[in-house]
Amino acid sequence: MSIKVGIIGSGGVGKALASGFASNGYSVMIGSNSTTKREELKNELGVTIAVGKFADAAAFGDILVFAVKGTSAEQTLGGLNPASLNGKTIIDTTNPIADRPPTNGVLNFFTTFDESLMERLQNIAPDAHFVKCFSCVGSYAMVNPKFAGGKPTMFICGNEDSAKAEVKPILEKFGWEFEDMGGVEAARAIEPLCILWCIRGFRENQWVHAFKLLK
Repeated sequence: MSIKVGIIGSGGVGKALASGFASNGYSVMIGSNSTTKREELKNELGVTIAVGKFADAAAFGDILVFAVKGTSAEQTLGGLNPASLNGKTIIDTTNPIADRPPTNGVLNFFTTFDESLMERLQNIAPDAHFVKCFSCVGSYAMVNPKFAGGKPTMFICGNEDSAKAEVKPILEKFGWEFEDMGGVEAARAIEPLCILWCIRGFRENQWVHAFKLLK
């Protein structure tokens, strides 16, 4: 029986990862709380990916992907049934991007270096196992990235080693190297990589790049 993955969020990241999981043999449901959006997803993604509300996707998945806008992340998570989250690995793709335009290409965050968005989410759902992942690259390169310099590095973190152990083979299937940066506090360093990644895009309109850790 295939592993079931629930995608909470239906933007570019959610759709890219839903397609990536489905193409690698996982059973997938993507969630949106918009009736109109759910109909669009059915037409766009086809019959191989189920579509439901956020709560449906949360209940469906053995593994969850949290891929909503950062400014709505805490409210969305808080609105889900804790029983559908407890004990599950949650791949957290969110970034705390504020609703303000970039300053000379530099995004504004609504968090500080003393607390990440992932830490806030972990506090809301303390019995879920969050793993920060897919937060520092564009959705086009999340699955099977192709770069002249070889496989890029995905930086991950989280408090639960067993949850990170579930995420690592996913990254390998999706064509990534990975680097485990430790506990949830490491998200304070990983989330701002989004700022760095976006600068080249905003300043030079160059969005085809990723990070690689050289050892």
